[in-house]
Amino acid sequence: MSRIGKQPISIPNGVEVKVDGSLLNFKKGKIEEILDTKNHVNVEVKDGNIVFSPKGEDRQSRAYWGTYRSLAHNIVVGLTDGFEKKLEVNGVGYKAAVKGKTLELNLGFSHPINYDLPDGVEATVEKNLITIKGHNKQVVGQVASEVREFRPPEPYKGKGVKYLEERIIRKAGKTSKK
Repeated sequence: MSRIGKQPISIPNGVEVKVDGSLLNFKKGKIEEILDTKNHVNVEVKDGNIVFSPKGEDRQSRAYWGTYRSLAHNIVVGLTDGFEKKLEVNGVGYKAAVKGKTLELNLGFSHPINYDLPDGVEATVEKNLITIKGHNKQVVGQVASEVREFRPPEPYKGKGVKYLEERIIRKAGKTSKK
């Protein structure tokens, strides 16, 4: 049984939820998100809560039950609070700056890297800390992952782009012959 799927999602003030067949429409202000359950689960809005139930009794239906409940919960949290990821840039001469909808990174290459931010995502830079914010958890995580991919941290000096909470396991360098 899905323990996650059993929990109802309370709808906060300002968020509108409509069920249209297998589509769930979430709206807050100008932001609108759509979740397609592809008829894998039953969805109802009761007493200010979104309630999910499985279509059948097989294992696959119960798996979809918890998955779609989590996806809907992430949309509700994203519309009310938003999501953010923090990245830290370590290295001599490594810099980051935001210019409009472009994140400009100097990471030791012969050229700067210009990363265009997708819609709904904004980035801010303070010294060596990049903060990526948005209302869609998946997109925020994907952008953070792509930025980290430009120069992942190396294990000897720790230079590169890493998540703020990430811990880099260091290796010992070469030792000289005596």
